[in-house]
Amino acid sequence: MSFAFLPLEIPDVVLVRPLRRGDARGFFAETYRASAFEAAGIRGPFVQDNLARSAPGVLRGLHYQAEPHPQGKLIQVVRGAVFDVAVDLRRSSPTYGRWVGCRLDAEGGDLLWIPPGFAHGYAVLDAGADLAYKVTEEYRAELDRGIRWDDPAIGVAWPSKAPTLSDRDRALPFLADVEPPFA
Repeated sequence: MSFAFLPLEIPDVVLVRPLRRGDARGFFAETYRASAFEAAGIRGPFVQDNLARSAPGVLRGLHYQAEPHPQGKLIQVVRGAVFDVAVDLRRSSPTYGRWVGCRLDAEGGDLLWIPPGFAHGYAVLDAGADLAYKVTEEYRAELDRGIRWDDPAIGVAWPSKAPTLSDRDRALPFLADVEPPFA
């Protein structure tokens, strides 16, 4: 098999470890194969690819796209390293309001699957990072939402207490002030 699929503490969030084949020249790895992902319960279709560059010290999130077009995200770091976080926003879930996080870096090549119904954010861990990710729904500005990165009710253990934030992320509401967004 070309991938190992490793569920995290919230089992719907999955760390995907591609098999890398390499020698002195470098390596080759598949980063996506529909049949392997579908066999692991990760279903697209993926309809949009995104690339984000972030400077050192940046924290982005916690973002989600609301119903009726929530996005699942398959995230990979192609330069640098990040602490990547998913927060369960599915009101009927036993893990509603809980978070899970992991380190993703270009050197290791792991990907993270975050299904629809989760908020996503990340903090850059080194001299900057580039993330490439696939999403299951096209971006719709009118459905773009978020919750506070530092919401004490969620309690994400971010690597920095004073990250660089956008004005938008700084002004996002707390989870308690948002109607639970997903059934």
